[in-house]
Amino acid sequence: MSDHRDVRVLALWRDDPREAPLTVDLRIDVATGLMTSTWDVFGAFDLDGEARRPFVLRRSGEIDFGAACELKWSANLRDTKIAVGACFTVRWNETDSGEYKIVKIAELGAKDGRK
Repeated sequence: MSDHRDVRVLALWRDDPREAPLTVDLRIDVATGLMTSTWDVFGAFDLDGEARRPFVLRRSGEIDFGAACELKWSANLRDTKIAVGACFTVRWNETDSGEYKIVKIAELGAKDGRK
């Protein structure tokens, strides 16, 4: 049996769960529930239901939207136990942040029968 799981995480902003849901693909340790991947991981914010904004979550916690975007967000997701109901913080700038709550965790490849 593998000591890790590859999952897609869905998290919602606690202040308004309808606004800016976040999805991210992660590898997590089965025993601890923490991210095991030390590399950059990919995700997206759905800012208005039509405009998904893809990002890379850097090892430092920086949320990188690419060279064409000046946003400098960050998150403490790498320090969070990945479980339904767990919360983490997304910092939009030096003074403003929001709390996100994990509402769903799905095994990658589960729908196509690989898992």
